[in-house]
Amino acid sequence: MYYQDWLMSQIEGMIKMIMRMFFKKDIPSYEIVNELNKTDTDKLYSEIDTLLKLNKINEAENLLFEKINTDDINYLKIALEFYSRLNSLGDEQLQTGGFSRDEIKSGLDDIVASFGINIMG
Repeated sequence: MYYQDWLMSQIEGMIKMIMRMFFKKDIPSYEIVNELNKTDTDKLYSEIDTLLKLNKINEAENLLFEKINTDDINYLKIALEFYSRLNSLGDEQLQTGGFSRDEIKSGLDDIVASFGINIMG
């Protein structure tokens, strides 16, 4: 129990720090500006959102890693929101979706590293 709370706090802190560094915000939020003319990032965000609503967490993460473009900072924003949303889920819902809090941290670490961000120095 304490480990899960600690890990949740670590994930939240990491997301918040990256958001402040790159987007000057505390909370990740991706917004589709034009529903009629969606960008590639808009489409990815919509697909991930749909999968999360169906609790298909592994599929959503796989899609994120498959489509990530580290040349576009908007993909980082999508990834941060994705992991923030997962981190806010209860352990039971994560387990039902075939996911764990450790996998959230691991996936977040991998995404951040793919953008060349080194948190630990």
